[in-house]
Amino acid sequence: MMDYSTLKIIWWLLVGVLLIGFAIMDGHDMGVGTLLPFVGRNDVERRVVINTVGPHWDGNQVWFITGGGAIFAAWPLVYATAFSGFYWAMLVVLWALFFRPVGFDYRSKIHNATWRSTWDWGLFIGGSVPPLIFGVAFGNLLQGVPFQFDAYLVSTYSGNFWQLLNPFALLAGVVSSAMITMQGGAYLAHRTEGVIQERTIKAATGAAWLMVAAFVGAGFWLQSIEGYRITSTIDMNALPDPLSKTVVREAGAWMRNYTQQPLLWLLPGLAVAGALVTSLLLRLRYTLSAFVTSSLALVGVIGTAGASMFPFVMPSSSMPNASLTVWDSASSQLTLSLMFWATVIFMPLIIGYTSWAYSVMRGKVTAAYIRENDHAAY
Repeated sequence: MMDYSTLKIIWWLLVGVLLIGFAIMDGHDMGVGTLLPFVGRNDVERRVVINTVGPHWDGNQVWFITGGGAIFAAWPLVYATAFSGFYWAMLVVLWALFFRPVGFDYRSKIHNATWRSTWDWGLFIGGSVPPLIFGVAFGNLLQGVPFQFDAYLVSTYSGNFWQLLNPFALLAGVVSSAMITMQGGAYLAHRTEGVIQERTIKAATGAAWLMVAAFVGAGFWLQSIEGYRITSTIDMNALPDPLSKTVVREAGAWMRNYTQQPLLWLLPGLAVAGALVTSLLLRLRYTLSAFVTSSLALVGVIGTAGASMFPFVMPSSSMPNASLTVWDSASSQLTLSLMFWATVIFMPLIIGYTSWAYSVMRGKVTAAYIRENDHAAY
């Protein structure tokens, strides 16, 4: 069995991988949903857009479910505290996601313009709201969340839903929304042709530039925000006890890891370069390469957030010493070990069947295909 501290680091990395997998895989079909009402101008064009992701969207949800399950099992204190503090925000995400399965399954069952248009906007809500909320949540994590623990490690959240919608968090929401729209646009451009592809490329290029502007702006803003720093001795092998340390807040603390490890600057560099190269490749019609570089940009954005906060996972603004970190909020060594080996077995299976599904259903989705397969297509 691996030592406890190593397992804690491994699961910090694995949760990051799952978040990145969710952003890349479920993110591109959410991005397609966001673009749906704008790049499809009539019923056939919108069915073309929907059919690029229709066969895959539910399989991509595996990343979302697995990510949530991994947080629950690996960081139970984080899961309990986050879902308590962000309760209404998570409900908004859940309500928005309701539109996706119903919209994909029932949108084209009835030949009625009002019915179909309603579900098109439902799919737009299901694709655009979750990335915005997730970005706002990360923006709040970087500022600290108002929660505290009592002696029995029962958490109390003292904020409210409207406090989550602060300016920095909304800017982080713009970063998240723009990068997911870019990701969806790169995928949609690869799967379509003609006027739909032209409109998609314009939209995805705009999203890429917006992501870069918002990401760079958030980076400069972050330097003036009070970050968190542990000032006491850290026992990396200790059992979960977030109250056993001392934490201070100071401006620029989130930049400390970049000062100590300059190679971490490659992550924000990857985010910016990936988005800019994506916009160029889309203009040149290298759509598959654009999807790859867009995915790398997502790796850069999420990696930047993780590297900035490490070892913090969920800082507390009302009781800094109660901040949850990689070292003091993880499950037991046995739990982390069993989960690790389960991941080693099942992760390749997930990647394998996903790759097979995309290889079987590759190629362009065209208006002619929709007309010829009116009852089979979405």
